[in-house]
Amino acid sequence: MRKILVGTASWTDRSLLESGWYPDDASTPAKRLAYYASRFPLVEVDATYYHPPAQRTAEAWRDRTPTDFTFDVKAFSLLTGHPTRPESLYKDLREKLGTSKRNLYLDDVDPEIVEEVWQRFLSALMPLHEAGKLGAVLFQFPPWFPIGEGRRRYILECARRCRPMRISVEFRNRTWMEEENREETLGFLAANDIAYVCVDMPQGHPSSIPPILAATSDLVVVRFHGHSDRWTSKKIEERFAYLYSEAELKRWAVAVHRLAEDAKVVHVLFNNCCEDSSQRNAARFLTLVDELDGERDPG
Repeated sequence: MRKILVGTASWTDRSLLESGWYPDDASTPAKRLAYYASRFPLVEVDATYYHPPAQRTAEAWRDRTPTDFTFDVKAFSLLTGHPTRPESLYKDLREKLGTSKRNLYLDDVDPEIVEEVWQRFLSALMPLHEAGKLGAVLFQFPPWFPIGEGRRRYILECARRCRPMRISVEFRNRTWMEEENREETLGFLAANDIAYVCVDMPQGHPSSIPPILAATSDLVVVRFHGHSDRWTSKKIEERFAYLYSEAELKRWAVAVHRLAEDAKVVHVLFNNCCEDSSQRNAARFLTLVDELDGERDPG
């Protein structure tokens, strides 16, 4: 069983489709997913952050991928405290809410509707979970989610609601991993068997988290966002416009390989989603990890 799974965040973004990475005969969503799954053992579903999935969609993902393929699924924006467009809610709940606001936050929504969103979102993922193809539900919290007791309680609530599915947690507020809080944050996650998402990302921003590798459960997630000098851009193609160099990939491969000694499985996801940069970097990283495996076990 492979211990380090490598993949990319998304397999359908526009710039990737335009890059020529997919062969001409991969002309439908089903064929593109099948082709992707023939190249990588893992993918992160980002679309679920913008729109909660239908169960039939998750069933299609399950049926179009090999038995040992793994999906990490990003939690719906409303559930992580991000602004959410009303039109992205389920139609009947949107009509029941009857709001004219451009963006909704969790506190704007009636608790009964929030409860229904939780139930429908998680129910839709059950086909993947039951097939053993759901790695983790990724909760990426916003920059306005600082360290604090209330926020820790909410993380525990997310973990409780998702069981028996597991969650992983990525912070975008630097207070969680500042030097004076780092031990407390990692200890809290470890005590509750919650996977910490290690990140490589631009530094010097309020959302910046240092590239600390740590295992707080038997699953470790590492996400590579690149180092674009346009990190604050609202355009995805600018924000993640970065191609990791060979030297960077080799350095990270050694670090991740060492980290894998402390975990049952490591998910490595390239989120530098501009054209085919993430696919190129992920493919090379996979080769580097395999080479390190070969050095450790030459027989």
